[in-house]
Order: sequence, then C-alpha cells, then structure tokens
Amino acid sequence: MVRHYQVVLEWDPEDELWVTYVPALDHLSTYGETREHALEHTREAIMGYLEAAEQEGILVAGERSVELVELDVAV
Repeated sequence: MVRHYQVVLEWDPEDELWVTYVPALDHLSTYGETREHALEHTREAIMGYLEAAEQEGILVAGERSVELVELDVAV
C-alpha cells in the first residue's frame, strides 16, 4: 500500500538547513542539509510514525490537502 502525504519544505537561513513539516501527521518535522536529504529523512520519519502508531493501536488521520496562502499585512 502507498500513502500520499503533502510536505511543507522550507529553507532555514539561520541554521542553513532544509526543514520539512507533515501537517497530516501532527506536523511531524525533520531536516536535512539538502532538499533531497530533508525529503528522505521525512520519508523515514513518516514510516516510523506510521509503524509506531500501528504498534500502539493509534488511528492515524487520513491524508489531507494543504494550501499555502499568501496574506498581505500592513506594517
């Protein structure tokens, strides 16, 4: 079985790392020095999350869509 999860990927200039968040999995987060490493770490973290949830009998919420919205804020 293959599950699909949307991942937010962003560059952290302070730590000089790529950071990921998986909103559908309680904002599961990890990072990597490259985009590819960050995404691979995310894939591994998702698999670990799902395995642990299954072992503990925790129901994992279904996949959900994420939308990035740009807001104008007067400062």
